Amino acid sequence: MKLLIASDIHGSAYYCAKLMEEIKKENPDRIVLLGDLLYHGPRNDLPKDYAPKKVIPMLSEYKDKILAVRGNCEAEVDQMVLPFSCLADYALLETDGITMYLTHGHHANPEQLPPLPQGSVFLSGHTHVKRDEVINGIRCLNPGSVSIPKDGSHSYLLYENGDFRFVTLED
Repeated sequence: MKLLIASDIHGSAYYCAKLMEEIKKENPDRIVLLGDLLYHGPRNDLPKDYAPKKVIPMLSEYKDKILAVRGNCEAEVDQMVLPFSCLADYALLETDGITMYLTHGHHANPEQLPPLPQGSVFLSGHTHVKRDEVINGIRCLNPGSVSIPKDGSHSYLLYENGDFRFVTLED
């Protein structure tokens, strides 16, 4: 199973287009989106080429591959314009014998982990900072932010054959 895992697009048509190039190149089995897809939120500056209406068709092209969870900037209206579910607070994905817990990170987070079996993977976004560490036997990963990184690199994660790796979007 090959997964492309991204978070915090925040309505940037520019960086969403960069992500679409990566999706075409990598051809993942599933695309995992960890929230904050269309809107920038009141705490963030506008991302480059902020145009949620342009992001909608880009993401919609992959509706059959997307597994998305709700971020703190998602609203019910988002579900009306996106052809895939985007309002669940979390999702569980079992692949290659690994339990993956998918959430945005504004409720459950590495400091407040849900009950998971040892060896599970906790995937969250929200902080806009890449993370990879093991806490109490749970691997906690954050792909960083596609459009508004707080660590300076626009990024996502790739999962394949039991391995995760960070990928930086070229600017």
